[in-house]
Amino acid sequence: MTGSTPQNDHEHPHDLVGIGIGPFNLSLAALAHGVPGGLDTAFFEQRPAFHWHPGLLIEGATLQVPFLADLVTLADPASPWSFLAYLRSLDRLYPFYFAEKFHIQRAEYDAYCRWVSGLLPGLHFGHQVDSVRWNPERTLFEIDFTQIDADGEAEALGRAYARHIVLGVGTEPYVPEPLRPLADAPGVPVLHSADYLDHRDRLVAAEHVTVIGSGQSGAEIFLDLLRARPAGAEKIHWLTRTEAFAPMEYSKLGLEHFTPDYTRYFHALPEPTRNDLVPRQWQLHKGIDTDTLAAVHDELYRRTLHGGWPDAVLTPGVRVRTAGRVGATKIELHLEHVQQGARTRLTTDAVVLATGYRERPVDRMLAGLDPYLRHDSAGRPRIDHAFRLVLDDSVTGNVYVQNAEKHTHGVGAPDLGLAAWRSATILNSLTGKEPYPLPRRTAFTSFGLEQREAPRIPAQSPELTPLTDKA
Repeated sequence: MTGSTPQNDHEHPHDLVGIGIGPFNLSLAALAHGVPGGLDTAFFEQRPAFHWHPGLLIEGATLQVPFLADLVTLADPASPWSFLAYLRSLDRLYPFYFAEKFHIQRAEYDAYCRWVSGLLPGLHFGHQVDSVRWNPERTLFEIDFTQIDADGEAEALGRAYARHIVLGVGTEPYVPEPLRPLADAPGVPVLHSADYLDHRDRLVAAEHVTVIGSGQSGAEIFLDLLRARPAGAEKIHWLTRTEAFAPMEYSKLGLEHFTPDYTRYFHALPEPTRNDLVPRQWQLHKGIDTDTLAAVHDELYRRTLHGGWPDAVLTPGVRVRTAGRVGATKIELHLEHVQQGARTRLTTDAVVLATGYRERPVDRMLAGLDPYLRHDSAGRPRIDHAFRLVLDDSVTGNVYVQNAEKHTHGVGAPDLGLAAWRSATILNSLTGKEPYPLPRRTAFTSFGLEQREAPRIPAQSPELTPLTDKA
C-alpha cells in the first residue's frame, strides 16, 4: 500500500504496529494475516516500495540459505505467502521443479518479497515514523509519522495508536572511520557495497579499483569486476583485515547454530559469556560461500592459461590506517599489514567498501520510551526470550524487536532462516495462544549439559480484541 493514508485509518488502536518493512517485518505481517480471529495490524516504511539490498542484486548471486527460508514456510508451510505460492502465481512451479535449485538467486528472492508486499494488506510505504511514546492514561503506544511524497518530501503528519509495536528497521551500511570523509565527499568514488550496482559501469571503466572486505559481498563484487575487466589489465586489488579469505562455516552440524535450539541456549548464557562468544563466531556468518571462492579461483586460473598472471592482488591481514585524495581523481590508501607490521601506500581510482552493516540507531525514535527501557551492563537494551524489550512494569504493552538482538540471541539474529520462527514466536507471545505451534527440538546438537525446552509464553495485558469484534 502506498500513497496517502486517510487520517481516521489509525484513530482506533491497532493490535500491532510495525516500524520498518524489510524481510523480517514482512514475515511478521504475512503470518499475522493468518492468525485465526484476525489481528489489526499496520506496518510503516519510509521508502516508497519494498526493495531488498537492490545494490547487491548482482546477476547470478544466490541466497546463502535455501528457498525454504522464505517469509513463512518454516512456521506455516501451508501459508498463501510462501515462495512456492509465489511461483504458482506465475505458473513457474514446474520450471522451478526441474531447475532443482535449492538456493535461489537474490533477485528472485527480492521479486518474491515485492510480490508479497504488493498484495498483503496493512502495509504503508512512504510513511516515516518519527517518534514512539507510551501513553499511560490510555495504556497505548502513540506513533507519530510523516507521510513522504514521491520526491521524498514531507506531505502530511499523522498519528497511530497501538497496543504493541515491533521494530524492524534493519541495518545500515558501515563505513570504517578512516574512509568516512572520502565516502561522504561528493564526486569521490568511495562507496559502500550497498550501492554497487548503481555505480557498476563507472567502476568497470575505472583504471584501478580496490575492494575492501572479506565477506560474501566483497567476494561477489571482486568476482563481478574481475569478469568485466580485460585479461592482463585487470588492475584490481582485494584487501581484507581478516587473516584469510575464509570460507563460511557451512557444515550440517555447523548450521545448527542457526536453529531455535541454539538461540535459546545462547539467550540463557551469562551476559559476559555472550559478549565473548559473538566475535569468535564470525566465520558462521561473515565468511565466503565456498562456491564463490571456487569461482574466484577459477576465473583467476583461466587468465593464466596463455602464460603470465592476472593483474589482480588479493591480500588478507591488511587494515586501512588513513586515506586521502591525490590530485583531482586519485585516492591514496595508507595500509598496514597486521602480522608483518609493514606499511605501504596504494593509489587507486575507486574504492568499494564491502565492510558490512550495523544496527540502525533508533535512539531518537524511541526517546519517548527511554525512561521505561531497561539496559544491560554495556548500555544495550535488555531483550527477553520472546524478543521483547524489557520495560518498566508500568508499561503493559510490548515492544518487540527483529534483527536488533544479536547481543542477546546470537549470530542467528540477522539470518533469514530464523525469520518465520521469530515471527511466530512474537505472534504467539502477542496473542497468548499458539496460532503457530513451534517445534520443541530443531537440532541434533545438545549445546549445553542442561537441556532447555522451548518456554511457554503467557499472554500479557492488555488483552487483544479480535479484529472481527471491533467497531
